[in-house]
Amino acid sequence: AAGLAVERRGHLLLIGFDRAAKRNAFSVEAYRALALAYGELDRDPDLRCGVLHGGGPHFTAGLDLTQWSPVLAAGRMPDLPEGAVEPFGLDESCRLSKPMVVAAQGVSFTVAVELMLAADVRVAASDARFGQLEVRRGFFACGGATVRLWQEIGWGNAMDVLLSGREFSAEEAHRWGLVQRVVAPGEQLDAAIAIAEGIAAAAPLGVQASLRLARTARVQGAQAGIDALFPALLAVLRSEDAAEAVRAFGERREPRFSGR
Repeated sequence: AAGLAVERRGHLLLIGFDRAAKRNAFSVEAYRALALAYGELDRDPDLRCGVLHGGGPHFTAGLDLTQWSPVLAAGRMPDLPEGAVEPFGLDESCRLSKPMVVAAQGVSFTVAVELMLAADVRVAASDARFGQLEVRRGFFACGGATVRLWQEIGWGNAMDVLLSGREFSAEEAHRWGLVQRVVAPGEQLDAAIAIAEGIAAAAPLGVQASLRLARTARVQGAQAGIDALFPALLAVLRSEDAAEAVRAFGERREPRFSGR
């Protein structure tokens, strides 16, 4: 009913918008369901990486404005159920602790871009059409784009699209660094899964520490990131996975990581 399909595949959690007839319009119900899926990924030690995608020809056309207008007029995001993790990462103290890879195609507007910005690696089909359209709809982007878009693509590029609300292409998104891979339409999910599987094959504690430390440096500054390095490293080096990596190196084989 929320228009979301969630599938476990090995160590991955695939989260797909499933409201193709409405171009995967993002309802308040979908926001809550998405937050619960992020919570499942965050909590389950067997899950190592998420993949967010859209079913059908489009990723998401963005906010279902008739639903969201009265909600946003309250001046905050909707309340979330217990066990949820806020998917836009607006509270740095309780962000998703595991990587998220996004596959976008077709219409990918407003929240589509902001969910990509809150994620870590992004793939786009060559037919993807991006847009932070809020200023054309009487308000402004309030899911993180005003903070993160210029960090990702540079001030001028961000202001070009943020202040005008104009669409931009997959080619532009790739050239600016918002998107890491551009593939043929229909190949975006497989490409995103391949990236996620590569992440899931690595040592989970090392991956999560890398993500956490990079975010620390980005939000709190380089020195805070440097100060946190060796305390985090000592904790990871005490893990079973670190011992397994040393054994595997000595035995000339691939390590078998357990996340412990």
